[in-house]
Amino acid sequence: MQVTLETTSGLERRMRISIPGEEVETKVEAKLKQTAQQVKIKGFRPGKVPLREVKRRFGDGIRQEVGSEIMQSSFAEAVQQESVSPAGMPQIEDVKIEAGQDLEFTAVFEVFPEITLSGFDAIEIERPTSKVTPADVDKMIETLQTQRAEFVEVDRACDTDDRVNIDFEGKVDGELFDGGKAEGSDVVIGSGSMIPGFEDGIKGMKAGESKDVSVTFPKDYQAKDLASKEAVFAITVNKVSESSKPELNDEFFKQFGVQEGGMEAFRNEVSANMEKELGAAIKSKVKNQALDGLQKVNEISLPKALITQEIERLKQEAIQQFGGQMNIDTSMLPSEMFLSQAEKRVALGLLVNSIVEQHKVKVDDDRVKMMINDMASSYEDPEQVINFYYNNEQQLGQIQNLVLEDQVIDLIVATATVTDVELPYEEAIKPAAPATVDDASKEPAAD
Repeated sequence: MQVTLETTSGLERRMRISIPGEEVETKVEAKLKQTAQQVKIKGFRPGKVPLREVKRRFGDGIRQEVGSEIMQSSFAEAVQQESVSPAGMPQIEDVKIEAGQDLEFTAVFEVFPEITLSGFDAIEIERPTSKVTPADVDKMIETLQTQRAEFVEVDRACDTDDRVNIDFEGKVDGELFDGGKAEGSDVVIGSGSMIPGFEDGIKGMKAGESKDVSVTFPKDYQAKDLASKEAVFAITVNKVSESSKPELNDEFFKQFGVQEGGMEAFRNEVSANMEKELGAAIKSKVKNQALDGLQKVNEISLPKALITQEIERLKQEAIQQFGGQMNIDTSMLPSEMFLSQAEKRVALGLLVNSIVEQHKVKVDDDRVKMMINDMASSYEDPEQVINFYYNNEQQLGQIQNLVLEDQVIDLIVATATVTDVELPYEEAIKPAAPATVDDASKEPAAD
């Protein structure tokens, strides 16, 4: 086998491969003989079909099949011989496959970029520090009560946070418009579910009362024919209900898994969950900054093949967000929508991979165990969940990759410029924009 390798531009390579004709003919003859033993042709006994007849009928197809197999195996051998790492499948060009001649073809492909990592000390990270105060716990408990509140009908004028059941009919320039009429519609005053001015106009009305409320549609209203126009809604209130929060008693506590211990045990449970959420939020913000900083200080060339693959993966994820029920071909979604995110994923995947290789990071089995145990602790039968992960190679691999990523983040943070910033609990738990590592460019963590 003869191989010539050419760098065309950037990460692209052109590899011309030539396989001696004798080798090709030997494999073609072997395939013809195998086919002769298996093929069924009318007029010939099984296994007794003459080779010349098999060659006449199937020779061209067999030569193409053998040629394809040889090209696959020889390309794999050639990239090892030339010490190159293709990023994605090659494009095969200029194939010459003729009887008695050498088999020749050109494989065009991209290689992974060579990465020389910059020092992590150039990465700047603001690490939030926070704590859960008794006041934070009080506020969370009040939120939990509000989430489980029920509405009770009352005989009074409605106000903010009340739910009103109404009939309404809207007109613009004296004419009804599509979607402007409803009967028995529930509206919570102050929720902002209706256009500005509508809910305020209801405030102070009682059941059985009617009145006209004038409003102006927003400039950016979804129905463009109504944008910025004034409308008059004739509104009738059928019923007024106020929010009734559940009492803080044993029945309420049991909804959150607190079977005994009363208020003290419930507060401890809420506080523990808030601490867990806080820790996860801080970890996420540090991780995002570390990965963003890593990409910023390490500009690398990206293989187009990997970006194309990642765009396709993002399209699939977008479709799944619709419940996977919509019959959408990924080609219907414009690739430009996903280009920036795909480039970021690929870049971070390559950089994290490079850190793992250059720093010889190995998966910490103890951290894998801790992560699985922590995930299992929220289930009724933790042991069953633990066994599930350890008996499922794919699921275990995903956990190992998460742990490996955490270890890489720890490595970056250890030498990055980190500034601690004290924040209130509610500010600290606000989500940050995610920096995503491309799983497809990772080496298997179990190796």
